[in-house]
Amino acid sequence: MDINDTIAISVSALDAQRHRLNVIASNLANAQSTHTDQGGPYKRRDVVFQAAPVVPKFSGALFKAGSDPHAQAMQGVRVSRIVEDPKPGKAIHDPQHPDADAQGFVQMPNVNVMEEMVNMISASRAYEANVQTISTARTMWNRALDIGR
Repeated sequence: MDINDTIAISVSALDAQRHRLNVIASNLANAQSTHTDQGGPYKRRDVVFQAAPVVPKFSGALFKAGSDPHAQAMQGVRVSRIVEDPKPGKAIHDPQHPDADAQGFVQMPNVNVMEEMVNMISASRAYEANVQTISTARTMWNRALDIGR
């Protein structure tokens, strides 16, 4: 495993966390959306991550799949799917609301703003950690080059 592989693994994590942050932003933006194209309130979404092999991009012609014993240890991450949260949202009594039913209740989205904020902080911290990993790998690479001078 070389520094390029380390960077490729961290880049896969950056991409996955970016997708997660986009989904969180969508959840927060729709926290009060009582009507969607499918009908009914917005349903909270979440990403499901999956370990994914990282293929070395700069290994040259000498690399053959399966020939590197460390290649199996190189696992990045990817978003395997985005799922809807099945929990029901709250029903509030607001007979004046355009989406109110016959009894005057409005079904609200199942988005908990505080939970989404915690998820956003978690995604942000994971993103920062992977940026730091890339930065550390670049620093190590530059120090290795300085040895040859």
